[in-house]
Amino acid sequence: MPNIFAHKDLRTSDLIVDAIYEGGDVANVVADPLSKLLPGVGNQGGFRAAGRGDDKRIVVLYTSGEDTDWPDSLDLSTGQFVYYGDNKSPGHELHDTGPGGNRILRRVFDRLHGPSDGRQRIPPFVVFRKYPTAASRRSVQFLGVAVPGFRGLPATADLVAVWKTSNGERFQNYRATFTVLNIPVVRRSWLDDISNGNQPSQNAPSAWINWVNRGQYEALVSVPTTIIRSQSDQMPKTPEKLEILRAIWDHFRATPVAFEAFAARLFQMHDSRVVIDEITRASVDGGRDAIGRYLLGFSDDPIYSTFALEAKCYAPPLDGESANTVGVKEVSRLISRIRHREFGVLVTTSVIGRQAYEEVRQDQHPIIFITGKDITDILTINGYGTVERVRELLQSEFAVSGML
Repeated sequence: MPNIFAHKDLRTSDLIVDAIYEGGDVANVVADPLSKLLPGVGNQGGFRAAGRGDDKRIVVLYTSGEDTDWPDSLDLSTGQFVYYGDNKSPGHELHDTGPGGNRILRRVFDRLHGPSDGRQRIPPFVVFRKYPTAASRRSVQFLGVAVPGFRGLPATADLVAVWKTSNGERFQNYRATFTVLNIPVVRRSWLDDISNGNQPSQNAPSAWINWVNRGQYEALVSVPTTIIRSQSDQMPKTPEKLEILRAIWDHFRATPVAFEAFAARLFQMHDSRVVIDEITRASVDGGRDAIGRYLLGFSDDPIYSTFALEAKCYAPPLDGESANTVGVKEVSRLISRIRHREFGVLVTTSVIGRQAYEEVRQDQHPIIFITGKDITDILTINGYGTVERVRELLQSEFAVSGML
């Protein structure tokens, strides 16, 4: 169980990565824990900045994890945090937002890529996500201290204006990439110094000082303690994504062979370096539903790694029903078709059985598993974050007999 801090203790609490900070027991913004943890940051919105004018003392990045159109994400294995700006509806210019979150992003990334002393004028970003508890629906979990940019990511890619469409109207929002620093505990003494304007602070953690002074990214990374995902981990977590998976299953269940082309398209959506060479005919596929190549190196001097893709349109565990899992037999069939220096991709609307998953990972077979959760994540990242948009995609590009 994560460490939990009661609402009454927040004003004096340190910030500990993955700890829970409880909200109050009233049904309004007074129950917000962030404004009590960090005085001056406000009690609403995704961006909550303390400090007047353009130079903020500290900025909270709050994510609910439930916005399917703008899916904030933290990669625990690298410390990379992707956060979307606050222009999330048509009718406004990119920087014309009430909270001013996109203006903050523009300013800090300009400083990041400007003179070397620009980092000294960038505030720490503290990241929290929604984490309801029995005591309060407003409770949050602390994910870490973040700084703009990521090691190896060019200046043209760490802050990007992306286009979205809503009700036929196009508009832009920022996709910003941060690094969560290796700061397991944020001491109250540093937070108090920030609040009082005492910067630079002798209480600042070393990872923060090294980034400010030398631009050194010391990311907070973690290695998974398990080698397989549970069946629960292979399924979508939100009601919206469960409905997306249901729509896909309903579309292909009567004609599962049509799922093969959709599975190949999903793998291409996942990585732009994927090239699909052939969707094989069912009667001659030899255990491979699609064949393709993965681009390595440079486009004008390419090296390719070939792969075989198998698609399994199986019943997912929805509405309390048991899943039709992909088992040892199906996975072994794909493994037997992989040639020397090839890898395999198995895409299913359901989940991989525990024994099959364990055998693949323990024997180090080069197999990528794309399950129900992964399918909905890939679609959401690529702009298909609602059931309506997914159905439009299915009907326009993957229509099957009986669905026209």
